Amino acid sequence: MNGMFTGRSTDGEPTAGGAEPEPETGTGTEPGQEGTAPPRRAPGRRRSRTVLVAAAFVLVTAVAVVGALGLGGGDEGPAAPPRAGSAVAVTRTTLVERTKVEGTLGYGTEIPLPVKATGTVTWLPEAGTTAERGDTLLRVDDRPVVLLYGPLPMYRELGMTAGPTTAPEPGANGDTDPGGGAGTGKGSGTGTGKGSGTGTAPPPTAPPAPAPPQPLRGMDVLQFESNLAALGYEGFTVDERFTTGTERAVKRWQKALGLPETGRIALGDVVYASGRVRLGRAGVRLGAAAGDNALTYTGTTRKVLVDASAQEASWAVRGTDVTVGLPDGSPVKGTVASVGRQATSPEGDGGGSGGPPTVPVTITVPDQRALGRLESGPVTVEYVGRKREKVLAVPVAALVALAEGGHGLETEDGRFVTARTGLFADGMVEVSGPALREGLKVRIPQ
Repeated sequence: MNGMFTGRSTDGEPTAGGAEPEPETGTGTEPGQEGTAPPRRAPGRRRSRTVLVAAAFVLVTAVAVVGALGLGGGDEGPAAPPRAGSAVAVTRTTLVERTKVEGTLGYGTEIPLPVKATGTVTWLPEAGTTAERGDTLLRVDDRPVVLLYGPLPMYRELGMTAGPTTAPEPGANGDTDPGGGAGTGKGSGTGTGKGSGTGTAPPPTAPPAPAPPQPLRGMDVLQFESNLAALGYEGFTVDERFTTGTERAVKRWQKALGLPETGRIALGDVVYASGRVRLGRAGVRLGAAAGDNALTYTGTTRKVLVDASAQEASWAVRGTDVTVGLPDGSPVKGTVASVGRQATSPEGDGGGSGGPPTVPVTITVPDQRALGRLESGPVTVEYVGRKREKVLAVPVAALVALAEGGHGLETEDGRFVTARTGLFADGMVEVSGPALREGLKVRIPQ
């Protein structure tokens, strides 16, 4: 038509002008249509899009796996992977709190013997010697001072006492005249020296007749006679009367001791104690004057002395059972025998207070053979404090500190449960909590 070329636009509409319009950049043509091909994209941009798509796919897959395993929800929250360590079971047991304090094994505090003898000390025993009833403790002026048993001290001489003096009966001089008799000397009074008086001369007086000795009475006599009989001497009745029978037995005893047989016991001849004694250090030397501090003694039973803190001495009750640890590590049973009533503060090096106030506690050991040949040395005393019966417990090493505070336990599957702690004893700890039960396995972290 009039020589004009008729074409079509890219959307199919005819255009005028006899020429096709320039195609838009970046657009393609429908299949079967003529036009320019779209420009190619850069290879680098295509690979980056492929990596991002792959990463998104892996992330979505991981979330799907977590959801399928049920670890992403629930009330207890996600569990951490179990850590290395051994597993133990929560047990129900009885926990006992035991505390150890330091003590000293020995024979107790040395006490001075009440020696009443006066004179020069001529013999002393070796320290550590055991003395029994009838043994010689020391010698003063070469006379033995003998040990006897009893609570009363020696406070007077023992023997028969002299009776009251009695005047002679009338006529005791042999006269027949009760009135003294009539004299025969008569004088005339003439100055020749011859008397004519009628008076009589008094009879000669005789010395008063000695009264028989009288028995000494008292509880100290009973105590002495009991010891004399225990030593094997007889011939008297053990009572409160020191009789002639007691006197004869004393003479036999004095003969055995090498003493003059007077039948009397001087104030310094005897020392009384409650039983067998272990002689300690002498307070004097040979040749010195005897006195109350001449010799010390202790009991013969080994015991333990503890200076217990006055603030923590509630365990120290008479009759309480304890365990004594010897220096070689072996344990022996002991019992609290006495507790001091007065607290004292130990002195420091500078003279001031060296620590909290303490009270002395004495512990006896019934089985003396269990102590062996050990006579003294440092020991430990273990006593029972608090006690919790039938409680849930785990090893202390199983406790873990929680981020929100307090303690918890890690279960085998990696969960953490809250645990309230109670008594700690023997490496175990009392635990409680709503999630805890007997037999639950918990982990001890390494």
